[in-house]
Amino acid sequence: MKRQAKFTSPWAFIPTLYFASGVPYVIINTVSVIFYKKLGISNAQIALWTSFLYLPWVIKMFWGPFVDIYSTKRTWILATQLTMFSCLGLLAFSLQLPNFFFISLGILTIGALISATYDIATDGFYLLALSPEQQAFFVGIRSLFYRLSIIFCSGILVFIAGQLEVKLQNIPLSWSISLGISALIIAIIFIINRFVLPFPASDIRRQTGETEEASFVQIITSYFQQQKILAILAFILLYRFGEAMLLKIASLFLLDKPEVGGLGLSTSDLGLLYGTFGVISLISGGILGGVVISKYGLKKCLWPMALAMNLPDLFYVYMAYHQPAINLVYLLVSLEQFGYGFGFTAFSVYLMYISQGEYKTSHFAISTGIMALGMMLPGVISGYIQQYFGYPLFFILVCVLTIPGMISMLFIPLSEKHI
Repeated sequence: MKRQAKFTSPWAFIPTLYFASGVPYVIINTVSVIFYKKLGISNAQIALWTSFLYLPWVIKMFWGPFVDIYSTKRTWILATQLTMFSCLGLLAFSLQLPNFFFISLGILTIGALISATYDIATDGFYLLALSPEQQAFFVGIRSLFYRLSIIFCSGILVFIAGQLEVKLQNIPLSWSISLGISALIIAIIFIINRFVLPFPASDIRRQTGETEEASFVQIITSYFQQQKILAILAFILLYRFGEAMLLKIASLFLLDKPEVGGLGLSTSDLGLLYGTFGVISLISGGILGGVVISKYGLKKCLWPMALAMNLPDLFYVYMAYHQPAINLVYLLVSLEQFGYGFGFTAFSVYLMYISQGEYKTSHFAISTGIMALGMMLPGVISGYIQQYFGYPLFFILVCVLTIPGMISMLFIPLSEKHI
């Protein structure tokens, strides 16, 4: 029997839904790099194994229909939040074990699958629970709380772990406590959402059948029948190729000791620099990018924004050769993150543009899955390349690898009407 509920303001659940979406994603793909480094795992192993954790976001489009068919979005949200709380709790505990590395990787893999499923359910619930006018209004709100979760995880939690490292002189315990805090946050959000999530009339379980299977095949096929699809795929995979190489290694470079080519920052310094100032700069760049594109259009902005994203990678070449004072490091990393946020906006808008027509949501999911693949593959090899060449030559290579993505921009379909 379908339950009915009184009207619930989206303010009561949108912030918590999207904050809870960001927490596991950041811990799995960003914070894991930091705590593995502090626990003595090599750069090559960190980059290899944590890059594979992107895979659930690459292939989530293939089990999206199951979220539609089995149970409601509301049930999926609550179930995945509860399971994610368990995963984060187990992750915190696993760091106390002698063979923690592969045990924790297994937990992170399960967490990645759950997190990707949660994202599918949350986005679907957003479309069902809000009117079109509310969807337009709250798109910025949901983005804000997702980004606040990034600051919380990569900034505040990392800073707390760094402070505990100093006070407790026990790195595994420090990170277990910090990750335990994240598990507690998810548990609190689960309890809140258990009572405040509405029961949209359209959030019903759908039935399986040949029509759904045929429709799914048609959706996938229609995506790959787009004009200049090879150029589009090359663009999605290569636009952030250099940045994808940099992403896994940047934190390791900042943490590594100067005698091995790093900058020797403490865990707390990294939390403030990369997880707080860096993320704020990233958000600011994204906001400005949206304003610029809305005023001038994507066609005029794509090349300048691509350059704004890629040229600041040269800052890492400079830092690797000269190991500057920490104040300058703060400035250069913040500028690089600002440029990345600014340039990534153009990429996001283009993905929205090619996801038009009858299957907007599904086509966008396919595009973001290919995008995740473009982040995963370079990350897999980045650690081995860095260890072989050293930091200075690695960062030079990163700059060179930004060129193929910019070349691909010459071939993608783009006209004046594209925003």
